Amino acid sequence: MIELLGILSRLSTAIISGVGILHLLLFMFLWLWYRSKLRGLASLLDDFTRGLRHRSILDRGSALPDQIDAFIADIKDVLEAPGRQAEQQQLRERLSVLDEKRRYLHSMWFETTYNVSRNMIEAYPLGGVLGTILAIGLTLQAGENVTVGVIVARFGETIWCTCAGLIAAVTLMFINSCLEPAFLRLTDARSNVAETVARAKRLLLMAEG
Repeated sequence: MIELLGILSRLSTAIISGVGILHLLLFMFLWLWYRSKLRGLASLLDDFTRGLRHRSILDRGSALPDQIDAFIADIKDVLEAPGRQAEQQQLRERLSVLDEKRRYLHSMWFETTYNVSRNMIEAYPLGGVLGTILAIGLTLQAGENVTVGVIVARFGETIWCTCAGLIAAVTLMFINSCLEPAFLRLTDARSNVAETVARAKRLLLMAEG
């Protein structure tokens, strides 16, 4: 057991650095996943609003969240404006297709993965401190011949474990702060789409009745 702890202590800095790199790659994967989700949602709403007379026209270079907001606004205009029964009938026919796809509701795995990735950042400083304490504890347990100089030297070596944990945490916190607004905006967009579609169903069914 002592040997295993000693190996773990010696490799703690490398382990924290390696896990930090994997965590960084996970954030990159989440960004690509986010872009895929956003494009899918924008494409779905683009198909849903195609053919409307007063459809918003945005530049091809417009941000996808802005396109989604414009599509939602177009749907609300059709629902609230009088004299647009033909377009309301189009929306009524497309609602059944939209319900079959349900792509705008598929994001539980994305949100769960991001939530775990964000919360695990807090583990790096604790892991660094734990590695340092473990190394010092093993040094003190080595026997009565251990001098203060050996302990200080050993502490100087193991402090890099704490340093690696802090560097990983600060780096990942910065990356998370850059990505979090976009990820939260995707969640809000999905909620707005789901709410708008539910409202469209109610209003169109009432109009049909």
